[in-house]
Amino acid sequence: MTRLIIDTDPGIDDTFALVLACASPEVDLIGVTTVFGNVGLDRTTRNALRVLALCGREDVPVAAGADRPLVHPHAHRAGAVHGEDGLSGMADTLPERQTGLVGTDAVALMVRLLDSSPEPVTIVPIGPLTNVALLLAAHPSVRSKIERLVIMGGGLAGGNVTAAAEFNVWSDPEAARRVLVEEPVPTTLVPMDITTRCAVDLSWLDRLAASGPRGATLVRLTGTYRKHYQRTLGHEGMVIHDAVAVAEAIRPGLLRTSRMPVEVECGMGPARGATIADPREHRVRGEDAPREIDVAVDADLDEVRTFLLSGLTG
Repeated sequence: MTRLIIDTDPGIDDTFALVLACASPEVDLIGVTTVFGNVGLDRTTRNALRVLALCGREDVPVAAGADRPLVHPHAHRAGAVHGEDGLSGMADTLPERQTGLVGTDAVALMVRLLDSSPEPVTIVPIGPLTNVALLLAAHPSVRSKIERLVIMGGGLAGGNVTAAAEFNVWSDPEAARRVLVEEPVPTTLVPMDITTRCAVDLSWLDRLAASGPRGATLVRLTGTYRKHYQRTLGHEGMVIHDAVAVAEAIRPGLLRTSRMPVEVECGMGPARGATIADPREHRVRGEDAPREIDVAVDADLDEVRTFLLSGLTG
């Protein structure tokens, strides 16, 4: 049983990721925290609560976190991709959760859950890394309670919000650098290079919609998102980035990884938010090379898609 905390900014692909975690018998989802990102914090928080209600999970504690980056203002949201409400204009069609937010913020909730856990916990940040950077900076004692971070973010060959930067890292590069470069916590980075290769097609979505009311609801939420990906992919289908990261958290090794150091560009030029990985051998990098993390670089793509569909359909 994998104990998970998901830090999220729902978002369509975040919604698929949350449902996957809720539907997986291998997962003990002990908490959900929210962060600004695809839409503002008020909407990401509302969406997280409603997705948990869709899954019948009144028991999972939810806390809201950062509403802005650590240093510089957030330039824009992703309404053109996810819809202005984050769920293709369909957020209000999801059920209201009877259990509201816990009476504390995201960092405090994570500290409480980590301190009280009888075993290490996997944290899956699938939005900007602001909450996680704050957690590790203010509460270094919790590092030993974290089994690993499984982070959806970064683009090794380029970005999706700029030519250089992927959205989650670009949204708060300073926080991303703190977590990916400086913190001595076991980390698996799932960049958009591999998540994009795991894109699902119309047949996959049709099978999900036919699986039952929850699957049909998920597919109904994807209108704006699918229009975006029809333009970018050139065919019917979509990329569910965040669900791929949750899949790796549930089944370690589903994605093939390579250990390497990464750097995050925090300057204010056109490369801001770029994630730069160094795949050279350690002997080439030298003794002063920075710490290494596991970066997902490959997978059996059909196996990933099958795992996602099986999990989402229960």
